[in-house]
Amino acid sequence: MDRSDTQRATDASRREARHPIGVVARRTGLKQDLIRAWERRYAAVEPQRSDTNRRFYSDADVERLTLLQRAVSAGRSIGQVAELSDDELRQLVAEDRAVAGPAGDGRRAAVAPPSTHVDSVLAGCLEAVRRLDARDLEQQLQRAAVDLGRTALLEQVVVPMMARIGGLWRQGEMRPIHEHLATAAVRSLIGLLHQSDLPAPVTAPLLLVTTPAHQLHEVGALMVAATGAAEGWRVTYLGPDLPAEEIAAAARQTGTRAVALSITYPPDDPRLGDELRRLAQLLDPGVALLVGGRAADAYRDALEATSALYGDDLRELRRFLEELRSRQE
Repeated sequence: MDRSDTQRATDASRREARHPIGVVARRTGLKQDLIRAWERRYAAVEPQRSDTNRRFYSDADVERLTLLQRAVSAGRSIGQVAELSDDELRQLVAEDRAVAGPAGDGRRAAVAPPSTHVDSVLAGCLEAVRRLDARDLEQQLQRAAVDLGRTALLEQVVVPMMARIGGLWRQGEMRPIHEHLATAAVRSLIGLLHQSDLPAPVTAPLLLVTTPAHQLHEVGALMVAATGAAEGWRVTYLGPDLPAEEIAAAARQTGTRAVALSITYPPDDPRLGDELRRLAQLLDPGVALLVGGRAADAYRDALEATSALYGDDLRELRRFLEELRSRQE
C-alpha cells in the first residue's frame, strides 16, 4: 500500500469512528448543550445517528468542533466561522496562535458582529426584564452567547443592559426587582460560560476578583472574572463586599498575580477611599491592583494615590491582563 492509499485508509477510519456526545464534550471542552445548539442552528457538524437516534461523532467531527471552539474562544461568533471548511479553520486558528505569540492561547481582538443584531438582542433582553420574565431573559442571553461570542456578549449586551436598567431605575421606570432579576440571569449565564471553558494550565497566572467593602453589586465583578478566564488566567472569584484585610489575606494565601475590583454603586461612599488605600498597603509589592466599574471614576483621587491600574471598560481590562501576563512570560 503506497502513502496515498495509507492516507485514504486513515481518513476513512477517522470518518467511521463513533464517539458518543459525552466523549466529544470531554475532548473538545464544549458543553453538550452547546454542541447540540451549534448542530441545530449552524450545521457545524452532522453526527451519525443510531437506530435509537443517539448521536455518534467521527474523529473528523471531533477535530472540527475543536477548531470551532478555538476560533470562538479567540473572540469570534459561531455564526462567523461555522461555514468555514476544516482547512480554513486550521489556517484561522494558526493565525490566531501566531498573533498570540509564545503563549499560544489564541487570544485576539474580537470580530464585531453586526450592530443591528446586537441592538435587537439588547432590546429583547430589556423587554424580558420589564416583564420580569426570567426564563425568556436567560434563553435570550444563552442564544446570544452562541450567536455573538463571549466578548461581544459581555461588552455589547450585558454591560449596556445593566447600565440601562440602572438608569431606568433611577428614573423610576424600573424597580430594584428588575435589577435583581437581571443580575441573577447574568450570574447564571457566566456560570455556564465558565463551565464551557477549558481549564487554564497550572502555570497560568492567578487573578482574584471581588468588590471592596460595602460594594454589594456583583455583576461587574462576574464579568471581570469571565473576561479573565477567557484571557487565559486562573480566576478565583471571591464574591462581593470584602474588606481590604480579607482581600489581602486571600492574595497572600493564593500567591495571586493580580487583584481586580469592581466598583459599581454607590459612587459616594466616604469609606471606600480609605479601603482602597489600605488594600494597596496590605498587598505584596508584586501584586497588581486593577480597578474598574461605572462608579470607579468617582474615587479617582484614591486610586491615583494607590498606583492602581484604572480601566473604563472590559477592553481596557483585557489590555491590562495581557501586559501583566507578558511581563511574567
